[in-house]
Amino acid sequence: MSGTTFTTHTSYTSHALHATLVTPFDPGTGAVLLDELTAMARRLADASARSSVPLVPIINAEAGEIYTLSREERTANLEAVVGAGLGPVVGGVVGRTTAEAVEVAKEAVAAGAQALFVLPPFGSGDITTSWDPVRYPRVVSEYTGRIADAVGDVPLVIHPSGPRSPAYGIGWPLETVRAVIGRAPTVAGWKMTYSYEGYRRVARYLRAHAPQVAVLPSSAVRYHENLANRQLDGACSGSFCYALDPMVEHIELWRKGEVSAATDLWLDGLAELHEYVYSDYARLHIRYKVAAWLAGEISSPLMRDPMPEPERAEADRLCALLTGAGLAARDAAEVDAFFAAHVHA
Repeated sequence: MSGTTFTTHTSYTSHALHATLVTPFDPGTGAVLLDELTAMARRLADASARSSVPLVPIINAEAGEIYTLSREERTANLEAVVGAGLGPVVGGVVGRTTAEAVEVAKEAVAAGAQALFVLPPFGSGDITTSWDPVRYPRVVSEYTGRIADAVGDVPLVIHPSGPRSPAYGIGWPLETVRAVIGRAPTVAGWKMTYSYEGYRRVARYLRAHAPQVAVLPSSAVRYHENLANRQLDGACSGSFCYALDPMVEHIELWRKGEVSAATDLWLDGLAELHEYVYSDYARLHIRYKVAAWLAGEISSPLMRDPMPEPERAEADRLCALLTGAGLAARDAAEVDAFFAAHVHA
């Protein structure tokens, strides 16, 4: 990344660029590789020190496979990154029950998280695939509110995903946004999981009625448009795991008013890389991880069952796109050897 400004970001702000870090696993044992997780967080901290925009890791997010991690592993992940003393850390929170989510939140704060990333509850179709968020927003407003009640003034970043709708995509509608923010006044950031039109609608609502809540786009493929629309306060994405430097540079160029240079960077391979990663949301998180592996950030792209395995054609395409964006990538021999040893498909 260009520039020589060094900044120390020591306290959490929801206007940061949040990197939802993938969780590295040993390909043989499946154990979490805490040294690799900490190394990713250290690289993020180094980039933050060179940037005018703070970068913050989210540990145990959806991209970090929180749903397959035990509570002990989640705590160990947080303690390892917090213990490295790299700056603010955000901890993921989810539970099979609201009571469990509250306990997970308390554990994350005790482990040193300065903010919490609240994922939606999971379980029965009543509160997931069949849930009607317009009629029944209390499902998540009370869940979030009880977490907020339990952790005091700790800021919350919300991951608002639910049943798909024509107006919002997989993001929660305005009725639910209002209910959650009204119930939990410590909500400080909103991950924008929306369709293009839904994104604009919710961003405008937050600007007008909840300006204390940062607009944090998730799909890096739309960051150029989000910046042009002035609807990007920070970010919340797993794409920082594979394209950290050019993504930060692109955002900084926009914020300096160097739109032509930002556009040149965007069109010089970065947009095409993101377009492929986000072209199939059924493969989104495995593509985050494969791309991070190809970029040398982790030693294995494998996810825990029942998450999907990597595909060789996918790896080849990502390798070409990383190279096209000016990023380093593993050579074909390394990819061949890994797939032969560890991938069953």
